Amino acid sequence: MLFLIELWESVRSFIATGGNVLYIVAFALLLMWVMMIERYWFLAKIYPAMKDDIVNRWDARQDTTSWYAHRIRDTWISEANELLEQRMLTIRTLVAMCPLIGLLGTVTGMIGVFETMAQQGTGNPRLMAAGISTATIPTMAGMVAALSGVFFSTRLDAKVKLAKAKLVDSLPHH
Repeated sequence: MLFLIELWESVRSFIATGGNVLYIVAFALLLMWVMMIERYWFLAKIYPAMKDDIVNRWDARQDTTSWYAHRIRDTWISEANELLEQRMLTIRTLVAMCPLIGLLGTVTGMIGVFETMAQQGTGNPRLMAAGISTATIPTMAGMVAALSGVFFSTRLDAKVKLAKAKLVDSLPHH
């Protein structure tokens, strides 16, 4: 329990150092990871049963060669592709947005530096250094958040493409 309290205090200290924009970065990161975990869970648990159902329905059909049968096959593949691609665009968008949110924190932090310079002058480098630190931490946090998402979202994209290809291959044209 003490470990959790210390962890929470260090997170609060980090956010206090980096500014309120870090809350937005944290929210985007949390949302991105919730969606990625859901997609991994879908690919591992739900999609295999769905794929087996589609393959079994195709194999149970007597007519697999007519134009009508191929339209049914294409419809089933399209429906499965739609479910596989669900939330993937949002995940990619959140990955791309994290550095931009961090840059927003940099801009707001630099505005604080310029305000300090306007009020105190340029004679106090310590005040300027604190403002510059506040300005750079959100950029770093946004980049780290994006990097954590890039690797896993790329792997997730590859898994989705592989699942699509395997579904198409398992429903042969006759």
